[in-house]
Amino acid sequence: MAVDVGNTQTVLGLYEGDELRGQWRLATEAQRTSDELAVVFAGLLDLNGLGLAQVSAMILSSVVPGLTRSYRHLAEDVLGVPFYLVNSDMETGLKNRYDDPSAVGADRIVNAVAAGHHYGFPAIIVDIGTATTVEAVDGEACYLGGAILTGLYVALEALVARTAKLPSVDLEEEPPSAIATNTPDSIRSGFIYGYAGAIDALVRRSREELGEEGVRVVATGGPASVIVRHCREIETFDPDLTLKGLRVLYEMNS
Repeated sequence: MAVDVGNTQTVLGLYEGDELRGQWRLATEAQRTSDELAVVFAGLLDLNGLGLAQVSAMILSSVVPGLTRSYRHLAEDVLGVPFYLVNSDMETGLKNRYDDPSAVGADRIVNAVAAGHHYGFPAIIVDIGTATTVEAVDGEACYLGGAILTGLYVALEALVARTAKLPSVDLEEEPPSAIATNTPDSIRSGFIYGYAGAIDALVRRSREELGEEGVRVVATGGPASVIVRHCREIETFDPDLTLKGLRVLYEMNS
């Protein structure tokens, strides 16, 4: 079982070898206990005709430290299986050049590992989530770092909360044009095209700083599908990139 705990959502994937047998997405709740997680997991697995008894190991990537203990208890005490936590001590195949390697978010390392394994280095990886990250790995598998940008929906919520008349809008709806003729479409235009432009600019700057040929640009993340089709610098959209990276890390460390 590969588990990616984000600030807003948690993604689960059950692998049998290279095959992804099932994938589920649920809200991240920082106070959940291992018993609660066991009930939730059992229900989700049952939807695919699977069960907790089929889980032989668990690997966790988490940006919510309070949940790590609950997942460890779930794996070791409830399921009785080995537990692997993605951290700076884990074998990744990367040379971490961050000023403080332990400060790099686990999800960023997992995505970099997956990008290298499936697409090759050098690479720029864009993860669009609660926060959006743009990170770079050079051709020698050196993780160099990157940029962190406010998440799409976090920014929208802040705008609506801090203004008296601007409404919340559904960003899944296609904005008709950059020059919109009503307020909801104007917000969509600003957020979709503006955010896509910001990501493109960060990718271009990162590519220039890398200064290498054949840089792959891969995007992932829950809200990414809303943005990626409007980006001109992103070559590949892989919604399962993080789960793939967790599977690779499990194989390297088990």
